[in-house]
Amino acid sequence: MSPGTLLLLLLLLLLTCGVQAQVENRVIFLPGTFQNVSVSRNETVQAVVSRIPAEVAYVTLQFHTQHRSATLSYTRMPGLGPSLTAVDSGLLLALSPSQVTLSLFMSSPDEDTVAGTGVILPYSSTDPVPGSCNPEVNLDIDPNIYILYNLYETTIRFAPANLGYQRGESPPACDTSTESDTRWRLRYDVYQYFLPENDLSERSLFAAIQAVADVQGVMKNGQWVMTLLSSDVSTVGFNSIPGQGVVYSVVVRDPLKNTSASYVPAHTYACSFASTLDGCYTLGKISTKIFFTVAGLAGLFVCFFGHRFFKCELFCMGFSFATFFFFVLITRTTDLDYDIRLAVSVVIGVVGGVLLVMSWWRFGSVMACVVVVGLMLGFLVASTVLFTPLGDLNMLRRSNAIFWSTFCCIMVIVPLVFVRWPREGNIVTCGAVGGYAVILAVNAYIYTSLSFITLNILKRFLNNNFSAVFTDVPFQAADYAMITVWVVLGVCGVVLQLYRERTRPFFPPSPYLMWLQERERRKTNILDPSYHFPPLRNRLLARARQLTRRMEPAGEHTPLLL
Repeated sequence: MSPGTLLLLLLLLLLTCGVQAQVENRVIFLPGTFQNVSVSRNETVQAVVSRIPAEVAYVTLQFHTQHRSATLSYTRMPGLGPSLTAVDSGLLLALSPSQVTLSLFMSSPDEDTVAGTGVILPYSSTDPVPGSCNPEVNLDIDPNIYILYNLYETTIRFAPANLGYQRGESPPACDTSTESDTRWRLRYDVYQYFLPENDLSERSLFAAIQAVADVQGVMKNGQWVMTLLSSDVSTVGFNSIPGQGVVYSVVVRDPLKNTSASYVPAHTYACSFASTLDGCYTLGKISTKIFFTVAGLAGLFVCFFGHRFFKCELFCMGFSFATFFFFVLITRTTDLDYDIRLAVSVVIGVVGGVLLVMSWWRFGSVMACVVVVGLMLGFLVASTVLFTPLGDLNMLRRSNAIFWSTFCCIMVIVPLVFVRWPREGNIVTCGAVGGYAVILAVNAYIYTSLSFITLNILKRFLNNNFSAVFTDVPFQAADYAMITVWVVLGVCGVVLQLYRERTRPFFPPSPYLMWLQERERRKTNILDPSYHFPPLRNRLLARARQLTRRMEPAGEHTPLLL
């Protein structure tokens, strides 16, 4: 075989390998059908759509991963044109009049392989164009939802949409007029979709994304939150729930043409998968778990035996009140580490509990102590009321004055019941507050939405901007189970204590007042043997003399007679 023939065969072999590699890097998408794609490092995957109908004016490509970012671009080399790198990324491509195929590109910006799911959705010329009036410069048309979260709140933002237009036409102007024939007539419906609790799997995320990827899926499966006008700021705040997966979606509607389009859904767990300390897989600090475990055990004791052991109950209530108050105060005024803040608050809480017990021991005012206990129940009742959808009313959510006035009114009304029925009110407080402490202890290890009853109030204390946040949380099977546990604990604790205390005095007497009464009785009752008992001062002096006096030998002290 001649050298020329060998060279030709070698070129054919290289060409064949190159074509095969190119074919392996192509993924054929069918409109509306999800496709799982794996992008290796240093690899570019070409997403291809063919035989696009003529009535389709534009398409969006979505690609979703769990926590590793992927890059979408209009060109094979992302740096040569507009691109986007995110875990929930999307591109919108307006079609030319005769275009029947298109290609977009996916790549991995890091050294790791990225696996995700993608879909291409077609839209007609009458549908609104998501993100077409984008004030940013990264993408001319940006159909994405951007998420920013911290410990307190999760904020989403998106670019305004524009009216639809035919292939080959120029898009309508965005801000030249606010008439009804412009984009200002558009409406934006914001939805959220909760993933199963305590489920960080990729499978559940992809199933959720597929459930709310398009307009029909969002309206069927998503939970509607609010509707924004075109004149509103395209930013919405939500309550952060670390470890709980949430998918946020936005549907833009054209009420005149009765058409709609969906932005690219975005998800968050309000935590980091990359963090080795306090990440999504290791949520909850050790100090927090220890604190709430001890609190749960104390709450279980108070739930069933709080009224019988009145001093222990007072200490727990005073400890809870002082710890909560000073944790808020220290957090608002200092930049100390979380563990230090918690430790200082616990120390001050112990002092608060001791002071409440000592105030009852010294002054014997049961009603004053019961009022403090009633405020604890009032705090829990007010937090529960505002945890319901009532707390998301606009007048309560947007006005701190109205919110805190409502909260304080509910909190103060509850102790008024204790004036008429102090023992029954105290026992009910033991059952309700003690049972909730057990729920908080469980939440330290297994997520439950019931912890946000008080956590939302704490966040509102600590964050000035929390009033603009929607506080919806998922209620799933585990939460209903925890509600059942709370109710059972509370009812059993209240019934048991009412039955056991039915023949006993309403409240135990104050030890100090009992000591005063006993002292007066000894002074006036001369027939009492204790009346002749030396005072404490004389007894101490006599004991001191015995310790310092030399002991005399036993026997006679006179000479013996002969």
